[in-house]
Amino acid sequence: MLIPKNLTKLYYSIGEVAEMFHVNTSLIRFWEKEFKLIQPKKNRKGNRMFTPKDIESFAVIYHLLKERGFTIEGAKKKLKENKAETFNSTEVINKLLYVKAELEKIKSQLNN
Repeated sequence: MLIPKNLTKLYYSIGEVAEMFHVNTSLIRFWEKEFKLIQPKKNRKGNRMFTPKDIESFAVIYHLLKERGFTIEGAKKKLKENKAETFNSTEVINKLLYVKAELEKIKSQLNN
């Protein structure tokens, strides 16, 4: 899952976060309840407002659950045991995905 490099806004709505990960907003709410490291602020209306840090946490959770096939409990355990290592490996994977995307762009330009 390729996460946007430049998260320029201070806060993102639940819809924006769901769109980034190509999931439903209900899944975002579920993960928020299951994983304590996601703690969005709420505006006066009660709408969730996610920070770039929350989005990074979602990226790690997404990677563990959707790409690596962990269960919810397995992902919680992995984060509890090796939080820093898990975040670092997810960051490396994301960087490699960017490099791959850039190389594919170059390849397509060369083929034209």
